[in-house]
Formats: sequence, C-alpha cells, structure tokens
Amino acid sequence: MVGVVVESTFNWYWLVDALMDAGFKVHLANPAGNERYKGLKHSDDGKDAVWLAHLLRIGLLAEGFIYPREERPIRDLLRQRGHLVHLRTSLILSLQGIIQRNCGRRIDVNKIKQFKEDNISPLLAGQDDLELSGRVSKDAIDTLTRQIRTIETALGNKVKLKPQFAGLQTLPGVGQILGLTITLETGDIRRFAKVGNFTSYCRKTPTVWTSNDKRKGQGNKKNGNKYLSWAFSEAADFARRHDEDVKKFYNRKAAKTNCAVAHGALAHKLARAAYFIMRDGIEYEPTKLFA
Repeated sequence: MVGVVVESTFNWYWLVDALMDAGFKVHLANPAGNERYKGLKHSDDGKDAVWLAHLLRIGLLAEGFIYPREERPIRDLLRQRGHLVHLRTSLILSLQGIIQRNCGRRIDVNKIKQFKEDNISPLLAGQDDLELSGRVSKDAIDTLTRQIRTIETALGNKVKLKPQFAGLQTLPGVGQILGLTITLETGDIRRFAKVGNFTSYCRKTPTVWTSNDKRKGQGNKKNGNKYLSWAFSEAADFARRHDEDVKKFYNRKAAKTNCAVAHGALAHKLARAAYFIMRDGIEYEPTKLFA
C-alpha cells in the first residue's frame, strides 16, 4: 500500500493519528481542492474514495497540512479562548441593551468588566426582575473573564519561548493574543514555499480565474485559515490607529480607492511581513514594508 487518503473533515485527528501509529503513510485531502466532475449522474462515498485514490496515484491529490499532534491541544486551547470571548461579548451587548432600554443611559464596556466595583446593581436597584437579570449577566461575564485570563496565562507560558512569537511582537498592531494566534495557526512556516502561498492561506490574496485575459469566475473565498484572516484584519485595524507609517499608507490607499480596499491592502502587507519575520527570524522593519 502506497498511502492512505483521509478527507479533512472536522474530526480527522483521531483517525489520522491511529493510521500513522499503525505505520501507514497518511495524506490529508483538501475537500475543496479535490471535487469531482459536477456533471456526474451518480456518486457516493465509495466512488469518492476511488476518486481520491486515483488522484493520489497520478500525483494530483490536493493535500492539507497535518498539524503536529503534540501542538494541536495548545492551538485548540487558543481557539477555545476565542469562543469564550465571543460568548462574553454577546452577554456584554445584551446587558448594555437592558440598561439602555430601562435606564436611558449607556454603560462603558470596561465598567461592566470590572471585578472590584459593581457598576450594574445600582442602576437596576428597585426593579426585582431587572436586578436579577443584571446580576446573572454580570456573574456570567465575570466567570468568562476569569477563564479567559486563565487560558491566556497558560498560553503565554508555553508559546513565549518560540522565536517567531518574539519577532511577531514587533509587527505593528500585533500584541500577545494576535501574536499567539499567528504563531499557532501558522505552524511550521517552512510549509509555505513562497510568501504568496502564505497570504493566500490567510485569505488575503484575491481569488480570480482567467482565460485568454478574460475573467472566468472566482474561487472559494473561504479557502484558507479563518483565524489567520481574523488576526491580520485585527492587526490592520490596530496598526492604522497607533503607527504613523501604517496610518500614512492607509490614508493614501483610502484616498485613491475606499476604506475597505485600504484595510484589505494593509492586512495583506502585514501578512507578508509576518511571513518573512517567521521565516528568517528577524524583526519588523518599516522601511521594507512601506518603501
């Protein structure tokens, strides 16, 4: 047997690990890159398996990256943090809505997050149902904040020794959380032969199909890593507000096009810079990015 092909579904970890432990050479197939002819009259799992085996045999199988087993738990822990942040944000927005509807005022997010001082109960005092709703929401928000901080502490202790993480910290707009996200979601930077491969994986490269200089449609915009796409979009937003070189580039681009295009171009530039920082083990140099 030359190899075993496993489709990259949401639960491929255990199967790939078991096959590799048994000594098989495993190939993780990219479902979006191995679609069969759409005009087929009949298809099922058996025929799909034959199709993947055929692609492997002739060397045309589009493969995904098998993330190292020992590093998957910490990456998934970071993703869990992001899920908790989303939950906390939804609770904060709900609590802000309750206060604004019933008290006619808007309370700042930072005041809601405070542990030492209760800024919610005094606003809803005397209204039993609203007071209970506010207290329950605040307790849930505080619990999520504590768990988020626990995860951040654990992640910081494990990843801060990675050389690429220290280099990413010098990139405008990239702090600890975004640096952790880029480091863990990228994995081994050497798997990307060129910087364009990396920016495409980050969803920061346009997808266009052409033939004879004519547009023939476009590919799947969701191909790539959604966490890296988010990280570089966030970095671009922070960088344009706090870094002068970045702000000048963004303003020039926005004046020629629009804000959305300028934001995308800036995120693309930051992704390119991150690639070379991680590949070459260097720090950020603004003259190379905005020369």
